[in-house]
Amino acid sequence: MIGISKLYCGTVEPSDALRYGRQSSRLPSHLLQFSEDKRPVVVWNITRRCNLKCIHCYAHATDQSATSELSTAEGKALIDDLADFGVPVLLFSGGEPLVRKDLPELASYAVEKGMRAVISTNGTLIDADTAHTLKSIGLSYVGISLDGLEPVNDMFRGVAGAFSKAMEGIRNCQEAGIKVGLRFTINKKNVKEIPGIFDLLEEMDIPRVCFYHLVYAGRGSDLVEEDLSHAETRAAVDLIIDRTRQLHEKGKPKEVLTVDNHADGPYLYLRLLKENPERAAEVLELLKMNEGNNSGRGIGCVSWDGEVYADQFWRHHSFGNVRQRPFSKIWTDPEDPLLRRLKDKKRHVQGRCATCRWLDICGGNFRVRAEAVYGNVWAPDPACYLTDEEISQAL
Repeated sequence: MIGISKLYCGTVEPSDALRYGRQSSRLPSHLLQFSEDKRPVVVWNITRRCNLKCIHCYAHATDQSATSELSTAEGKALIDDLADFGVPVLLFSGGEPLVRKDLPELASYAVEKGMRAVISTNGTLIDADTAHTLKSIGLSYVGISLDGLEPVNDMFRGVAGAFSKAMEGIRNCQEAGIKVGLRFTINKKNVKEIPGIFDLLEEMDIPRVCFYHLVYAGRGSDLVEEDLSHAETRAAVDLIIDRTRQLHEKGKPKEVLTVDNHADGPYLYLRLLKENPERAAEVLELLKMNEGNNSGRGIGCVSWDGEVYADQFWRHHSFGNVRQRPFSKIWTDPEDPLLRRLKDKKRHVQGRCATCRWLDICGGNFRVRAEAVYGNVWAPDPACYLTDEEISQAL
């Protein structure tokens, strides 16, 4: 992820990460992306079941329970292993994680083990009692997915009233004192909603938003044609940067991030190079610490049935199952050749990625997107919108 507010608005300096030795166990959550050891943030899709029918769901979620879900006891054994391994953050996702009645018990157990527990949810099931329960167990953050304002969001979610229920969920989290933010997946059908999302941040005093670039996985595989063109992506990123700066200048700063397209890092740097060369030099140092895409290294995924993936979009390629082998062993002693290569993927990328000046900063971007379009994991990411001239420039 690229911290637009951190980098462009100068809310983070290189010295902030260096002060903690860049170790995951010592860094506060807003600096974890600059860690040196890259202990993985783990996304645990604890269920496939969901109460909505999102057209771009990477997990192919349904309204039926999966009989293969890890039990509560198996989940706690997984948490024990992740805690011992030094995983700094466990993100509970789904499907919709709140349909599992033992979510509070599992999240509380993760907190007791010293991890930061966060959830990614559609927000529609967070009533006042649920919000207070989540607060009481020490949940660090609730990310609520919206894909626009009411008409557009409900179209994406496949259920009328999803937007209003999500708004109730946000207000309930705020009243309970839980940090809550928004998650927004950009595509042609909702890119014009971005200004409305920024208005919502300001009106409801929501402190954080993550703008996700579309990844071609799950039901999102059917939306490849709905991805933005390179020119449209550049315009969307510029808009996000501009609106982030405007809020900062108004004295209403928000944490704004873009996710799943690490071309955003060099693009932001090149823009700053024209506007503020001194800050650009600091941003370049932070981008080098960030290292770009970390699928299979700084982020991993465990599915509802215990399968381990490079991230939540790689469900067609499992590296093993935690029922047979602990996550820590799968991750550090990989038997799968793809996982071994992903940990050092800069040596394996091909085409324009292999000679790109920004490879150390971008990390080769999203391999799963390259595979989806070209059938080749190591081909260039088709969503990279940097021009040939931009990727050939010296740092």
